[in-house]
Amino acid sequence: MTQAYSDPSRETETYALPDVEVFYRTFADWQADGWIDDIDDDTYTDGWYWWTCFPGCLPDSNPFGPFETESAALADAQNIDQ
Repeated sequence: MTQAYSDPSRETETYALPDVEVFYRTFADWQADGWIDDIDDDTYTDGWYWWTCFPGCLPDSNPFGPFETESAALADAQNIDQ
């Protein structure tokens, strides 16, 4: 998982922590972890996702995605137009 800042300008702040995780998951991963119960559920499919999360902590949001690329997921997390 990639840790990133939702506001890239905070990267240089001494006490700021990354607050976004970007990751790739497959349908099988979601199913194995209990996020999906029904094989016909298409809520979470293969792709890149992001959620808010401080390092070493549980996520603070549900996952957003899927996105085709890691950079597209990160841009969405940072509200950057591509």
